Amino acid sequence: MPLSVRQIETLKPQEKPYKLADGGGLFLHITPTGNKSWRLKYRFEGKEKLMTFGLFPAITLGEARKQRDKARALLAAGVDPSEEKKSRKAESLVTSGNTFKSITLEWYDSRKRTWSEKYAGEMISMFDKDIFPFIGDTPITEIKPLMLLGVLRKFEERGAMERARKARRRCGEVFRYAIGTGRADYNPAPDLSIALGAPKPGHYPFLLESDLGVFNQALAAYGGGILVKVATQVLQLTGLRTVELRESRWSFIDFENAIWEIPPELMKSRRPHIVPMSRQVIALLEFLKPITGNYSYIFPGRSNKKRPISENSVLGVIKRIGFDGRASGHGFRHTMSTILNDHGFDSDLIERQLAHIDRNKVRGIYNHAQYLDKRREMMQWYADYLDGL
Repeated sequence: MPLSVRQIETLKPQEKPYKLADGGGLFLHITPTGNKSWRLKYRFEGKEKLMTFGLFPAITLGEARKQRDKARALLAAGVDPSEEKKSRKAESLVTSGNTFKSITLEWYDSRKRTWSEKYAGEMISMFDKDIFPFIGDTPITEIKPLMLLGVLRKFEERGAMERARKARRRCGEVFRYAIGTGRADYNPAPDLSIALGAPKPGHYPFLLESDLGVFNQALAAYGGGILVKVATQVLQLTGLRTVELRESRWSFIDFENAIWEIPPELMKSRRPHIVPMSRQVIALLEFLKPITGNYSYIFPGRSNKKRPISENSVLGVIKRIGFDGRASGHGFRHTMSTILNDHGFDSDLIERQLAHIDRNKVRGIYNHAQYLDKRREMMQWYADYLDGL
């Protein structure tokens, strides 16, 4: 007679183990400690065999009957259900060791000794923050091109184009490692190069990271007007818009607190903006103070000191040092955003530094107050990074 849930729930343990049949070989085994486990007795190739499904109530009566029916279907097909269960368990163990994350960590351990400590840290940080949360637990053989492309698109959505390309290349190395160790047959990463976005035409020219070392050497050697040279250097180090830099006055500078306060009338968003100054920016302005400190504008015009330098002044420097069409004042903002994103800085910090509009007014006020110290650290890192290049 089939068992009922009520009957099972009221069963009491006895001095010795006992069992109650449900039908079709399925029975409930009750131990003296009160454990109730589902078991199936069957015959395969003339031998009596036994398999366990699990404990009640974790395995309900209905689930136990479903597992019994599956086992009997396998028997009808000439398959031993116990052996099939062992095979599935072994396959699961292999699969769990073949996730994208587990293979990536193997690849990383084999490569990190060839990298600097800093680069190795940046690399594993990129996987931890931007890749593992999306495909880390997925068996590597199940990762299809569109799945990987979806991960790379997330880099593009926040403007980290170069980091997206770097992620594609490194993921490709992980797939090649998996293929070489017999755990994958296909590498989807190379085929995605054409699908990743490129900078849109018509944008202001901007420097690639690989150009910055040569550019700043040329800028340092520039022998023209010192005022526009310093303006170009400061623009690159702060990410200010050109008009914000040109129209800034000495009264905006707070050397004691190392901040540059720009009033709302100069801002595109018509909201005040505070710029934390790196040591390099402070040094440049302190150098300039004896030269233009008696004027209102930090960067006064050559012929009229009551007006700021012209909007073409920085472009003129860029042209004269050989980077015409390859860099621009506004392009420094794009370069800064790309590098900071590529090196894993919080996108909210970057957007706040660039004074991009925060549509949530409350959040914007919070960011204004709370992000300053973090932005200060970020901008000091950026200035040091440019010096290193």
